[in-house]
Amino acid sequence: MTTVTEVRTARRAVRQDPEQRRRALYHLASPVSVLTVGHEGAAHGTTASTVTLVSRKPLLVGVVLRADSSFARLAAAEGRFAINVLSAEQADVARHFADSGRPDGPEQFAGLAWTSDSYAHAPLIAGALAHYTCRFHSAHPAGDSELLLGHVVRATADEVPPLFSYAGALFAGSLRPAKEASAS
Repeated sequence: MTTVTEVRTARRAVRQDPEQRRRALYHLASPVSVLTVGHEGAAHGTTASTVTLVSRKPLLVGVVLRADSSFARLAAAEGRFAINVLSAEQADVARHFADSGRPDGPEQFAGLAWTSDSYAHAPLIAGALAHYTCRFHSAHPAGDSELLLGHVVRATADEVPPLFSYAGALFAGSLRPAKEASAS
């Protein structure tokens, strides 16, 4: 049986241009979400393009944010937050919450239809593909990012096309089943 230590010592350096690796990783398609938190009576939101199911029991989702994210600090302090998985029609919402020049607090939600979640007291954005209400589980440094884990306490979804991040751009998705291989 091989141990973790044995595997680590057997590794050899891989020589590849770091920029080439980075470009290849931009080809991971992922749904675009706006994370929201209500903290001390003020709402805050941020765009995230990496949200994934981490565990089914307990039901945990993971969100990748930049290191030292103010959102992660607010979610930890409040103990809860919401994830708004955006629909294909919400690219402007994604861009707005990704803009570091947007106003702070409730002003960043001006002109946007939303309701406050009864558990998280965080904005649920109207027209989103799905809403996940989460209890803060933990946050972990990961390289130049931070991994935020949330325990999903409530989830709803609609049947609308998703918004994806792919190759550094936003795409309105239209899902169709992949073709099955024909029997020969």
